Amino acid sequence: MTPEEERAQQHREDAASRLFSGRVDFLLSAPQLKFLPDPIVPEIAFCGRSNVGKSSLLNALTGRKAIARASVTPGRTQELNFFDVGGEPGGEPLFRLVDMPGYGFAKAPVKVVERWKGLVKSYLRGRQVLARNLVLVDSRHGLKDVDREMMKMLDEAAVGYRIVLTKTDKIKASELERVANKVADEAKKHVAAFPQLHLTSSEKGMGIAALRAAVISDALGESFLDAL
Repeated sequence: MTPEEERAQQHREDAASRLFSGRVDFLLSAPQLKFLPDPIVPEIAFCGRSNVGKSSLLNALTGRKAIARASVTPGRTQELNFFDVGGEPGGEPLFRLVDMPGYGFAKAPVKVVERWKGLVKSYLRGRQVLARNLVLVDSRHGLKDVDREMMKMLDEAAVGYRIVLTKTDKIKASELERVANKVADEAKKHVAAFPQLHLTSSEKGMGIAALRAAVISDALGESFLDAL
């Protein structure tokens, strides 16, 4: 990036950090579509394999220690969890974050897995306010078949998505580069995938500021951050 582009990006990241330092409230959990909140503001959804670090990433993005529960039991999130971001307390938020059920769990009963899949598919295909989806991928393992299944589902639903590599502090830089290049090459084959990857570490804070800015830009438009 040019110096001017770097200054603009820094401004967006600082503005995004200020916004997330304000209101971030848990709204509700929806085990079925009938419990979804009214579609009045843009939504950014997060999905990934169980134990990919989704709760930790949500906590890091929002600057909260436990806005999303990190569980030692993979697959604990069985509902769509909604969080209001921005706006005045008690009023309409600027946008919402949606924590989707983890996938790839091996110990859950088949009927439970099918119910979760049905909920996720119906949400993705029918939610008009869904502005973007983030597909979280463990950088230690790269893309798995269940990730590819989700990416295909998003392609078919015409929902644009960003791929976010998590836990990048857990592997060597050379291995991270290899995994990132491989994932990026595969992402190019998916019509709804952004070509640019986000490399993050919730524990070390790597890539979090840039991802905050990207989330808000996806929800409200890049000009929103530029104006703050």
